[in-house]
Amino acid sequence: MNILQLIDKKKNGQELLCEEINFVIKGYTTGIIPDYQISAFLMAIYFQSMSISEILFLIEAMIESGEVYDLSGIPGFKVDKHSSGAGLVW
Repeated sequence: MNILQLIDKKKNGQELLCEEINFVIKGYTTGIIPDYQISAFLMAIYFQSMSISEILFLIEAMIESGEVYDLSGIPGFKVDKHSSGAGLVW
C-alpha cells in the first residue's frame, strides 16, 4: 500500500477500504507517513468528504492506535470531553 495512491484515490472521490484507513493511521502514528503527506490526505478528505463506513473505519483505527481503558466498572454514561477517544461510551 502507498500513501500517495490513497491520497489520489480519495482526491478522486473513491471510498477507502478499512485496510487502507488502518494503513494511514498506523503509518502516521508510527512516523512512517510524514506530516505533509497526512496533510494532503486530510485535504482530500475535506474536499471529498467521507462515507459513514469510512468514518466508522477511521474511528476504529484511531481507537486501536492508542491505549483503551475499560470503564465498564463505572456505572452510568461515560463521556470523553477531551476527544482523546471514541467520545461516548455506553
